Amino acid sequence: MALCEMQPELKVMAVDALNDSLPIMPTIAAVRLPVPGRPARPELVAPHALIQRNLSTPAGRAALLHAIAHIEFNAINLALDAIYRFDDMPLAYYRDWVQVAREEALHFTLVVAQLARYGYGYGDFPAHNGLWDMALRTDHDVMARMALVPRILEARGLDVTPGIRAKLAQQGDTAACEVLDVILRDEIGHVRIGNRWYRHCCEARGLDPVATFVQLLRDTATPTFKGPLNHAARREAGFTDEELLLIASLND
Repeated sequence: MALCEMQPELKVMAVDALNDSLPIMPTIAAVRLPVPGRPARPELVAPHALIQRNLSTPAGRAALLHAIAHIEFNAINLALDAIYRFDDMPLAYYRDWVQVAREEALHFTLVVAQLARYGYGYGDFPAHNGLWDMALRTDHDVMARMALVPRILEARGLDVTPGIRAKLAQQGDTAACEVLDVILRDEIGHVRIGNRWYRHCCEARGLDPVATFVQLLRDTATPTFKGPLNHAARREAGFTDEELLLIASLND
């Protein structure tokens, strides 16, 4: 299946073959996947071991694009795992995550094409495994997954993408900026999907979404938010004013 495919090009092809009009059926007794399908490279290192590079150099911009490509590759696996991992969700849930997987595959393809302009490919720089670590920490509960992956990890992308775009624009890389515009537009929709299904889970269990979110952050020792929030994008993605105030307080 697409989740276990190791080669990026074949994984993208497998995801592209998915169709959200098909009768996606939940799986039964999903097996835990400590490692999803991924190539031998990039080398995975601790986040603090990654070298900060100067964006004024082509290699520095390539390293930044590689980091984005790695995020998008992991996002493909996260979307596929959201389909594979959790049963007993409405059919619309599975179709939503097929859509997300296909869009993440497109993002990966677009960023890799930009990376090739600099003479590099996916795997040429080291990367970290933080995104999949969060998948393992939430593979026991769809509510936790929806709370902590789309609403934290992907939502953080809404905050930082405009700044990254501005830096690339300063270096004259308009092509990469156009790709980031596509990514930001689609990621708003992905976070909106996460918000929708997180609230669905809370409502089904009779839980308050805000209080439950705080408890999940504590239970999983998830790092608090850092840096400015993109309030406009987060509102468009479905965050309420109450939630934005909470996130801002955690950001202090």
